Amino acid sequence: MARIFSSAIGTGFEVLFRGIKQVRRNRPIHTRGLRLEGHVVVHAHGLRSGISWIDAPGRSPATARISRSAGTPDRLPDVIGLALRLHHPESGPAPSTFSDVLLSSTGWSVPGRYLLLPRLSVSRAPLGTMMPYRGDDGPVLLGARTVGPAGLPSSLPAFRRSLGSSSWHLGLYFATPRGPWQHFGTLTLTLGPAAEDTDLRFDAVLHPLAGARTYEWARRVREPSYALSRRAPGDA
Repeated sequence: MARIFSSAIGTGFEVLFRGIKQVRRNRPIHTRGLRLEGHVVVHAHGLRSGISWIDAPGRSPATARISRSAGTPDRLPDVIGLALRLHHPESGPAPSTFSDVLLSSTGWSVPGRYLLLPRLSVSRAPLGTMMPYRGDDGPVLLGARTVGPAGLPSSLPAFRRSLGSSSWHLGLYFATPRGPWQHFGTLTLTLGPAAEDTDLRFDAVLHPLAGARTYEWARRVREPSYALSRRAPGDA
């Protein structure tokens, strides 16, 4: 039953994305964004998530893209997306040289952490993965919250002006599906000279978090629409 249900949801998303892509041929959602560069520090926190990247202290370069999901006018709230690429050393625990993590503006408690919530403020918006990773000890959610600066708006032009040459600092957290959030690291991002949007693509299915796996039901929900989004305009 769960297989049928998750496959039906995945097919529904694919149909929706196919319709949107007739109008937005390059990106069905998150059409506009800003590129950021920075790094992640995983602290020596003494906690255990069951995912090696979270549990092992370290530092890694990061590339990110902040975007608005539906592309509503700047004066209106929208679901904020933060796509994060973690770069791993060749000798690291990941099967590839990088992992992609997709965060969206959600609530922080249960059940809010499973709901997409439009926001006007980036600084006040909790960000979460919504779907859990499969760690050695069970399902794990990732989350992030702005530490500073305050007052970052969700309008991309205004976000760029507000952040300027400053750094955007976010605390990184993990949790079981119904458990409390545990602080394990810090993400620091800045707008570089080439902060304008690029065609950089992120894919959490093809590039999973180091030391984590994807639940089969989650893959069935995500993969149809992800595969459609990967196609270049005009591809069959």
